[in-house]
Amino acid sequence: MILLMGLDSIHCKVSYDRKALVINGRRRILFSTSIHYPRSNPEIWGYLIKKAKQGGIDVIDTYVFWKGHEPSPGNYYFKGRFDLVRFIKTVQQAGLYAHLRIGPYVSAECNFGGFPVWLKYGPGISFRTDNEPFKMAMQGFTNKIVDLMKSENLFESQGGPIILSQFENEYGLSSKAFGAAGCAYIDWAAKMAVGMGTGVPWVMCKEDDALDPVAPAHLTNSLYNTLLHNLWLFLSFFFVHVGEYTPHPYLFLMAHKRFAEFGGPIHQRPVQDLAFAVGRFIQKGGSFVNYYMYHGGTNFGRTAGGPFVTTTYDNDAPIDEYGLIRQPKYGHLKDLHTAIKLCEGSLISADPVATSLGNLQQANVFSSTSGGCAAFLTNYNAKLAARVVFNDRHYNLPPWSISILPDCKNVVFNTAKVSEANH
Repeated sequence: MILLMGLDSIHCKVSYDRKALVINGRRRILFSTSIHYPRSNPEIWGYLIKKAKQGGIDVIDTYVFWKGHEPSPGNYYFKGRFDLVRFIKTVQQAGLYAHLRIGPYVSAECNFGGFPVWLKYGPGISFRTDNEPFKMAMQGFTNKIVDLMKSENLFESQGGPIILSQFENEYGLSSKAFGAAGCAYIDWAAKMAVGMGTGVPWVMCKEDDALDPVAPAHLTNSLYNTLLHNLWLFLSFFFVHVGEYTPHPYLFLMAHKRFAEFGGPIHQRPVQDLAFAVGRFIQKGGSFVNYYMYHGGTNFGRTAGGPFVTTTYDNDAPIDEYGLIRQPKYGHLKDLHTAIKLCEGSLISADPVATSLGNLQQANVFSSTSGGCAAFLTNYNAKLAARVVFNDRHYNLPPWSISILPDCKNVVFNTAKVSEANH
Protein backbone atom coordinates (compact mmCIF):
# COMPACT_ATOMS: atom_id res chain seq x y z
CA MET A 1 0.00 0.00 0.00
CA ILE A 2 1.26 3.47 -0.85
CA LEU A 3 0.23 6.70 0.85
CA LEU A 4 0.47 10.06 -0.87
CA MET A 5 -0.40 13.62 0.03
CA GLY A 6 -0.48 16.87 -1.89
CA LEU A 7 2.12 19.57 -1.40
CA ASP A 8 -0.42 21.64 0.52
CA SER A 9 -0.85 18.87 3.08
CA ILE A 10 0.72 21.00 5.79
CA HIS A 11 -2.77 22.40 6.33
CA CYS A 12 -4.36 18.96 6.45
CA LYS A 13 -5.74 17.49 9.64
CA VAL A 14 -4.84 13.97 8.51
CA SER A 15 -1.21 12.94 8.16
CA TYR A 16 0.96 9.96 9.07
CA ASP A 17 4.29 9.07 10.56
CA ARG A 18 6.24 5.90 11.11
CA LYS A 19 3.76 4.67 13.71
CA ALA A 20 0.26 5.48 12.55
CA LEU A 21 -2.18 7.80 10.88
CA VAL A 22 -2.28 11.12 12.72
CA ILE A 23 -5.70 12.80 12.96
CA ASN A 24 -5.90 16.27 14.47
CA GLY A 25 -2.42 15.83 15.89
CA ARG A 26 -3.12 12.47 17.51
CA ARG A 27 -1.83 9.08 16.46
CA ARG A 28 -4.61 6.55 16.17
CA ILE A 29 -5.05 2.78 16.23
CA LEU A 30 -7.91 2.34 13.77
CA PHE A 31 -10.20 -0.55 12.90
CA SER A 32 -11.77 -0.27 9.49
CA THR A 33 -14.40 -2.34 7.78
CA SER A 34 -15.54 -2.75 4.20
CA ILE A 35 -19.23 -2.14 3.51
CA HIS A 36 -20.03 -1.59 -0.19
CA TYR A 37 -23.00 0.74 -0.62
CA PRO A 38 -24.34 -0.83 -3.89
CA ARG A 39 -24.41 -4.27 -2.28
CA SER A 40 -27.18 -3.30 0.14
CA ASN A 41 -30.18 -0.96 0.10
CA PRO A 42 -30.02 2.63 1.42
CA GLU A 43 -32.68 1.83 4.00
CA ILE A 44 -30.26 -0.49 5.80
CA TRP A 45 -27.07 1.60 5.53
CA GLY A 46 -27.64 3.38 8.83
CA TYR A 47 -28.26 0.11 10.65
CA LEU A 48 -25.15 -1.55 9.19
CA ILE A 49 -22.93 1.41 10.05
CA LYS A 50 -24.39 1.65 13.55
CA LYS A 51 -23.69 -2.05 14.15
CA ALA A 52 -20.14 -1.62 12.85
CA LYS A 53 -19.59 1.23 15.31
CA GLN A 54 -21.01 -0.85 18.15
CA GLY A 55 -18.55 -3.57 17.13
CA GLY A 56 -15.60 -1.25 17.76
CA ILE A 57 -15.10 -0.04 14.19
CA ASP A 58 -13.65 3.43 13.50
CA VAL A 59 -13.60 3.62 9.69
CA ILE A 60 -16.04 2.54 6.97
CA ASP A 61 -14.24 1.51 3.79
CA THR A 62 -15.91 1.29 0.37
CA TYR A 63 -14.99 1.02 -3.27
CA VAL A 64 -16.60 3.42 -5.75
CA PHE A 65 -18.24 1.51 -8.59
CA TRP A 66 -17.74 3.30 -11.91
CA LYS A 67 -20.08 1.07 -13.92
CA GLY A 68 -22.99 1.94 -11.65
CA HIS A 69 -22.29 5.67 -11.62
CA GLU A 70 -21.70 6.22 -15.36
CA PRO A 71 -23.87 3.68 -17.22
CA SER A 72 -23.28 5.55 -20.49
CA PRO A 73 -20.58 8.09 -21.38
CA GLY A 74 -21.16 11.39 -19.59
CA ASN A 75 -24.45 10.29 -18.02
CA TYR A 76 -23.99 10.00 -14.27
CA TYR A 77 -26.22 8.27 -11.74
CA PHE A 78 -26.11 8.85 -7.99
CA LYS A 79 -29.48 7.61 -6.79
CA GLY A 80 -30.80 4.59 -4.89
CA ARG A 81 -28.08 2.08 -4.08
CA PHE A 82 -25.60 4.36 -5.87
CA ASP A 83 -26.26 7.45 -3.75
CA LEU A 84 -22.64 7.79 -2.68
CA VAL A 85 -23.12 11.15 -0.97
CA ARG A 86 -25.92 9.75 1.17
CA PHE A 87 -23.76 6.79 2.15
CA ILE A 88 -20.78 8.92 3.18
CA LYS A 89 -23.05 11.31 5.07
CA THR A 90 -24.56 8.33 6.88
CA VAL A 91 -21.03 7.38 7.95
CA GLN A 92 -20.49 10.95 9.14
CA GLN A 93 -23.75 11.02 11.07
CA ALA A 94 -22.64 7.89 12.92
CA GLY A 95 -19.45 9.66 14.00
CA LEU A 96 -17.15 7.38 11.99
CA TYR A 97 -14.40 8.03 9.44
CA ALA A 98 -14.51 6.92 5.78
CA HIS A 99 -11.94 5.47 3.39
CA LEU A 100 -13.03 6.16 -0.19
CA ARG A 101 -11.43 3.73 -2.65
CA ILE A 102 -12.18 5.38 -5.99
CA GLY A 103 -10.16 3.04 -8.18
CA PRO A 104 -11.66 3.44 -10.72
CA TYR A 105 -10.64 -0.22 -11.26
CA VAL A 106 -11.83 -1.97 -8.11
CA SER A 107 -11.88 -5.73 -8.91
CA ALA A 108 -14.03 -6.64 -5.84
CA GLU A 109 -15.47 -9.70 -7.62
CA CYS A 110 -17.48 -7.19 -9.62
CA ASN A 111 -18.33 -7.74 -13.29
CA PHE A 112 -15.68 -6.15 -15.53
CA GLY A 113 -13.73 -5.09 -12.44
CA GLY A 114 -16.16 -2.23 -11.88
CA PHE A 115 -15.49 -0.62 -15.27
CA PRO A 116 -18.51 0.35 -17.39
CA VAL A 117 -18.78 -1.94 -20.42
CA TRP A 118 -18.97 1.00 -22.84
CA LEU A 119 -15.37 1.84 -21.94
CA LYS A 120 -14.25 -1.28 -23.77
CA TYR A 121 -15.42 0.12 -27.12
CA GLY A 122 -13.55 3.42 -26.95
CA PRO A 123 -11.36 3.96 -30.05
CA GLY A 124 -7.77 2.89 -29.43
CA ILE A 125 -8.32 2.19 -25.76
CA SER A 126 -6.10 -0.08 -23.69
CA PHE A 127 -6.94 -0.48 -20.00
CA ARG A 128 -4.68 0.40 -17.06
CA THR A 129 -1.59 1.38 -18.97
CA ASP A 130 0.00 4.47 -20.52
CA ASN A 131 -2.86 4.93 -22.95
CA GLU A 132 -4.32 8.39 -23.54
CA PRO A 133 -7.97 7.36 -24.15
CA PHE A 134 -8.01 5.32 -20.95
CA LYS A 135 -6.21 7.97 -18.90
CA MET A 136 -8.65 10.62 -20.11
CA ALA A 137 -11.65 8.49 -19.10
CA MET A 138 -10.11 7.52 -15.77
CA GLN A 139 -9.24 11.10 -14.91
CA GLY A 140 -12.71 12.26 -15.87
CA PHE A 141 -14.41 9.82 -13.54
CA THR A 142 -11.95 10.35 -10.68
CA ASN A 143 -12.39 14.11 -10.99
CA LYS A 144 -16.16 13.66 -10.96
CA ILE A 145 -16.08 11.72 -7.68
CA VAL A 146 -13.56 14.02 -5.99
CA ASP A 147 -15.47 17.14 -7.06
CA LEU A 148 -18.72 15.60 -5.79
CA MET A 149 -17.15 14.87 -2.41
CA LYS A 150 -15.66 18.37 -2.25
CA SER A 151 -18.98 20.00 -3.12
CA GLU A 152 -20.52 18.30 -0.09
CA ASN A 153 -17.52 19.07 2.19
CA LEU A 154 -16.91 15.39 2.81
CA PHE A 155 -13.11 15.28 2.97
CA GLU A 156 -11.73 15.52 6.49
CA SER A 157 -9.81 18.65 5.49
CA GLN A 158 -13.25 20.24 4.95
CA GLY A 159 -14.72 18.90 8.17
CA GLY A 160 -16.03 15.69 6.59
CA PRO A 161 -15.40 12.01 7.44
CA ILE A 162 -13.10 10.95 4.54
CA ILE A 163 -9.60 10.49 5.94
CA LEU A 164 -8.15 8.40 3.07
CA SER A 165 -8.73 8.01 -0.67
CA GLN A 166 -7.43 5.32 -3.00
CA PHE A 167 -6.65 5.40 -6.69
CA GLU A 168 -6.14 2.22 -8.77
CA ASN A 169 -6.21 -1.15 -7.02
CA GLU A 170 -4.00 -4.25 -6.84
CA TYR A 171 -1.83 -3.02 -9.69
CA GLY A 172 1.36 -4.93 -8.90
CA LEU A 173 0.95 -7.80 -11.39
CA SER A 174 -0.40 -5.51 -14.10
CA SER A 175 2.54 -3.18 -13.61
CA LYS A 176 4.98 -6.00 -14.27
CA ALA A 177 3.02 -7.13 -17.34
CA PHE A 178 2.98 -3.65 -18.89
CA GLY A 179 6.61 -2.90 -18.05
CA ALA A 180 7.70 0.66 -18.75
CA ALA A 181 4.21 1.65 -19.90
CA GLY A 182 2.79 0.43 -16.59
CA CYS A 183 5.33 2.47 -14.63
CA ALA A 184 4.56 5.55 -16.71
CA TYR A 185 0.83 5.06 -16.13
CA ILE A 186 1.06 4.68 -12.37
CA ASP A 187 3.40 7.66 -12.16
CA TRP A 188 0.85 9.71 -14.11
CA ALA A 189 -2.01 8.42 -11.95
CA ALA A 190 -0.21 9.34 -8.73
CA LYS A 191 0.49 12.88 -9.91
CA MET A 192 -3.09 13.18 -11.15
CA ALA A 193 -4.50 12.09 -7.78
CA VAL A 194 -2.19 14.28 -5.72
CA GLY A 195 -3.01 17.25 -7.94
CA MET A 196 -6.68 17.05 -6.98
CA GLY A 197 -5.90 18.65 -3.62
CA THR A 198 -8.23 16.66 -1.41
CA GLY A 199 -6.24 17.55 1.70
CA VAL A 200 -6.11 13.91 2.83
CA PRO A 201 -3.64 11.12 2.03
CA TRP A 202 -4.02 8.99 -1.08
CA VAL A 203 -3.50 5.25 -0.81
CA MET A 204 -2.46 2.78 -3.47
CA CYS A 205 -2.87 -0.91 -2.76
CA LYS A 206 -0.51 -3.68 -3.86
CA GLU A 207 2.02 -1.76 -5.94
CA ASP A 208 5.75 -2.13 -5.38
CA ASP A 209 7.38 -0.51 -8.40
CA ALA A 210 5.95 2.99 -8.75
CA LEU A 211 7.90 6.02 -9.92
CA ASP A 212 8.41 9.48 -8.45
CA PRO A 213 6.45 11.03 -6.79
CA VAL A 214 5.29 7.57 -5.77
CA ALA A 215 8.07 5.83 -3.92
CA PRO A 216 8.27 2.03 -4.04
CA ALA A 217 6.22 0.06 -1.54
CA HIS A 218 6.31 -3.62 -0.77
CA LEU A 219 3.30 -5.67 0.23
CA THR A 220 3.48 -9.29 1.27
CA ASN A 221 0.71 -11.75 0.62
CA SER A 222 1.45 -13.78 3.71
CA LEU A 223 -0.81 -16.82 3.52
CA TYR A 224 -0.29 -19.06 6.53
CA ASN A 225 -1.84 -22.45 6.92
CA THR A 226 -3.07 -23.66 10.29
CA LEU A 227 -5.42 -26.37 11.49
CA LEU A 228 -8.05 -23.65 11.21
CA HIS A 229 -8.21 -21.48 8.08
CA ASN A 230 -6.26 -18.84 6.20
CA LEU A 231 -5.69 -15.11 6.25
CA TRP A 232 -4.30 -12.85 3.58
CA LEU A 233 -2.12 -10.16 5.13
CA PHE A 234 -1.51 -7.17 2.95
CA LEU A 235 1.26 -5.35 4.84
CA SER A 236 2.56 -2.04 3.60
CA PHE A 237 6.16 -1.13 4.22
CA PHE A 238 6.37 2.37 2.74
CA PHE A 239 4.22 5.46 3.06
CA VAL A 240 4.88 8.26 0.67
CA HIS A 241 4.98 12.04 0.73
CA VAL A 242 5.57 13.75 -2.59
CA GLY A 243 9.27 13.75 -3.37
CA GLU A 244 10.42 11.51 -0.54
CA TYR A 245 9.71 8.19 1.13
CA THR A 246 10.46 6.53 4.43
CA PRO A 247 10.13 2.85 5.33
CA HIS A 248 7.29 2.15 7.74
CA PRO A 249 6.91 -1.55 8.57
CA TYR A 250 3.56 -3.09 9.34
CA LEU A 251 1.29 -0.04 9.32
CA PHE A 252 -1.72 -1.32 7.33
CA LEU A 253 -3.41 -4.69 7.17
CA MET A 254 -6.29 -5.99 5.08
CA ALA A 255 -7.93 -9.10 6.55
CA HIS A 256 -9.46 -10.89 3.58
CA LYS A 257 -11.97 -13.73 3.36
CA ARG A 258 -12.59 -15.70 0.17
CA PHE A 259 -15.81 -15.19 -1.75
CA ALA A 260 -18.22 -17.99 -2.62
CA GLU A 261 -18.59 -19.74 -5.99
CA PHE A 262 -21.51 -21.76 -7.31
CA GLY A 263 -20.73 -25.43 -6.76
CA GLY A 264 -17.83 -24.61 -4.45
CA PRO A 265 -17.41 -24.94 -0.69
CA ILE A 266 -18.73 -22.36 1.74
CA HIS A 267 -15.60 -20.85 3.25
CA GLN A 268 -15.82 -20.26 6.98
CA ARG A 269 -13.00 -19.01 9.14
CA PRO A 270 -13.04 -19.48 12.91
CA VAL A 271 -13.02 -16.13 14.64
CA GLN A 272 -10.28 -17.33 17.00
CA ASP A 273 -7.90 -17.57 14.04
CA LEU A 274 -8.95 -14.20 12.66
CA ALA A 275 -8.47 -12.57 16.07
CA PHE A 276 -5.04 -14.21 16.34
CA ALA A 277 -3.99 -12.75 12.99
CA VAL A 278 -5.17 -9.25 13.89
CA GLY A 279 -3.50 -9.46 17.30
CA ARG A 280 -0.27 -10.65 15.70
CA PHE A 281 -0.32 -7.70 13.31
CA ILE A 282 -0.86 -5.17 16.10
CA GLN A 283 1.85 -6.69 18.27
CA LYS A 284 4.32 -6.20 15.41
CA GLY A 285 3.59 -2.47 15.40
CA GLY A 286 0.62 -2.30 13.03
CA SER A 287 -1.95 0.41 13.53
CA PHE A 288 -4.68 0.15 10.85
CA VAL A 289 -6.76 -2.99 10.25
CA ASN A 290 -9.47 -3.35 7.60
CA TYR A 291 -11.88 -6.29 7.48
CA TYR A 292 -12.89 -7.31 3.97
CA MET A 293 -15.80 -7.78 4.31
CA TYR A 294 -17.56 -6.79 7.55
CA HIS A 295 -20.89 -6.83 5.72
CA GLY A 296 -20.65 -8.25 2.20
CA GLY A 297 -24.23 -7.91 1.03
CA THR A 298 -25.52 -8.99 -2.37
CA ASN A 299 -24.38 -8.81 -5.99
CA PHE A 300 -27.66 -7.49 -7.36
CA GLY A 301 -28.61 -8.11 -10.98
CA ARG A 302 -25.80 -9.32 -13.23
CA THR A 303 -22.98 -7.63 -11.35
CA ALA A 304 -21.05 -10.60 -9.95
CA GLY A 305 -17.71 -10.97 -11.69
CA GLY A 306 -15.30 -13.85 -12.10
CA PRO A 307 -16.13 -17.49 -12.85
CA PHE A 308 -19.21 -18.72 -10.96
CA VAL A 309 -19.16 -15.98 -8.29
CA THR A 310 -22.43 -16.19 -6.36
CA THR A 311 -24.95 -13.40 -5.92
CA THR A 312 -24.21 -13.44 -2.19
CA TYR A 313 -21.07 -11.56 -1.16
CA ASP A 314 -21.45 -12.61 2.46
CA ASN A 315 -17.82 -13.77 2.88
CA ASP A 316 -18.56 -15.25 6.33
CA ALA A 317 -18.70 -11.64 7.57
CA PRO A 318 -19.55 -10.49 11.13
CA ILE A 319 -22.79 -9.00 9.73
CA ASP A 320 -24.38 -11.42 7.28
CA GLU A 321 -25.98 -10.79 3.89
CA TYR A 322 -29.32 -9.93 5.49
CA GLY A 323 -27.90 -7.59 8.11
CA LEU A 324 -28.04 -10.12 10.94
CA ILE A 325 -25.26 -10.34 13.50
CA ARG A 326 -23.13 -13.46 13.08
CA GLN A 327 -21.92 -14.77 16.40
CA PRO A 328 -19.43 -15.51 17.79
CA LYS A 329 -17.52 -13.57 15.10
CA TYR A 330 -19.09 -10.17 15.74
CA GLY A 331 -18.84 -10.28 19.53
CA HIS A 332 -15.36 -11.79 19.72
CA LEU A 333 -13.93 -9.17 17.36
CA LYS A 334 -15.69 -6.45 19.34
CA ASP A 335 -13.97 -7.70 22.50
CA LEU A 336 -10.65 -7.79 20.62
CA HIS A 337 -11.06 -4.16 19.50
CA THR A 338 -11.90 -3.09 23.05
CA ALA A 339 -8.82 -4.82 24.44
CA ILE A 340 -6.49 -3.28 21.84
CA LYS A 341 -7.94 0.21 22.36
CA LEU A 342 -7.09 -0.16 26.07
CA CYS A 343 -3.45 -0.46 24.91
CA GLU A 344 -3.59 2.44 22.44
CA GLY A 345 -1.56 4.91 24.53
CA SER A 346 1.39 2.53 24.69
CA LEU A 347 0.99 1.19 21.14
CA ILE A 348 1.24 4.62 19.51
CA SER A 349 4.10 5.78 21.74
CA ALA A 350 6.59 2.95 21.61
CA ASP A 351 8.03 0.27 19.35
CA PRO A 352 7.50 -3.34 20.39
CA VAL A 353 10.31 -5.22 22.08
CA ALA A 354 10.14 -8.98 21.54
CA THR A 355 11.29 -11.42 24.21
CA SER A 356 11.28 -15.20 24.01
CA LEU A 357 9.17 -16.99 26.60
CA GLY A 358 9.83 -20.50 25.26
CA ASN A 359 10.40 -22.43 22.04
CA LEU A 360 7.17 -21.20 20.47
CA GLN A 361 6.16 -18.49 22.93
CA GLN A 362 6.96 -14.79 22.80
CA ALA A 363 6.18 -11.50 24.54
CA ASN A 364 5.89 -8.25 22.61
CA VAL A 365 6.07 -5.31 25.00
CA PHE A 366 5.28 -1.62 24.37
CA SER A 367 6.75 0.64 27.08
CA SER A 368 6.03 4.35 26.64
CA THR A 369 8.11 7.16 28.07
CA SER A 370 5.11 8.29 30.12
CA GLY A 371 5.19 5.01 32.04
CA GLY A 372 2.52 3.13 30.13
CA CYS A 373 3.06 -0.54 29.35
CA ALA A 374 1.17 -3.04 27.21
CA ALA A 375 2.09 -6.61 26.37
CA PHE A 376 1.03 -9.31 23.93
CA LEU A 377 1.88 -12.87 25.01
CA THR A 378 1.81 -15.29 22.09
CA ASN A 379 1.76 -19.06 21.87
CA TYR A 380 2.60 -20.09 18.31
CA ASN A 381 2.13 -23.79 19.05
CA ALA A 382 -1.04 -24.78 17.19
CA LYS A 383 -1.60 -27.94 19.25
CA LEU A 384 -0.32 -27.50 22.81
CA ALA A 385 -1.05 -24.97 25.53
CA ALA A 386 1.86 -23.36 27.33
CA ARG A 387 2.53 -22.00 30.81
CA VAL A 388 4.96 -19.08 30.72
CA VAL A 389 6.56 -16.62 33.11
CA PHE A 390 6.38 -12.93 32.27
CA ASN A 391 7.36 -10.14 34.69
CA ASP A 392 7.59 -12.71 37.48
CA ARG A 393 4.00 -13.84 36.91
CA HIS A 394 2.67 -17.10 35.49
CA TYR A 395 0.32 -17.11 32.49
CA ASN A 396 -1.49 -19.98 30.77
CA LEU A 397 -1.61 -19.57 26.99
CA PRO A 398 -3.99 -21.75 24.95
CA PRO A 399 -2.70 -23.19 21.65
CA TRP A 400 -2.34 -20.69 18.81
CA SER A 401 -3.36 -17.70 20.85
CA ILE A 402 -2.42 -14.20 21.98
CA SER A 403 -3.16 -12.78 25.42
CA ILE A 404 -3.47 -8.99 25.66
CA LEU A 405 -2.27 -7.20 28.82
CA PRO A 406 -2.98 -3.43 28.67
CA ASP A 407 -0.99 -2.87 31.91
CA CYS A 408 1.63 -5.61 31.36
CA LYS A 409 0.04 -7.48 34.26
CA ASN A 410 -3.59 -8.44 33.76
CA VAL A 411 -5.00 -10.39 30.81
CA VAL A 412 -8.16 -8.74 29.47
CA PHE A 413 -8.52 -10.82 26.31
CA ASN A 414 -7.23 -14.01 24.74
CA THR A 415 -7.80 -14.63 21.02
CA ALA A 416 -8.64 -18.32 21.53
CA LYS A 417 -11.18 -17.81 24.33
CA VAL A 418 -14.65 -16.83 23.15
CA SER A 419 -16.92 -15.36 25.80
CA GLU A 420 -20.15 -17.22 26.55
CA ALA A 421 -21.98 -13.95 25.87
CA ASN A 422 -20.91 -14.13 22.23
CA HIS A 423 -22.33 -17.58 21.50
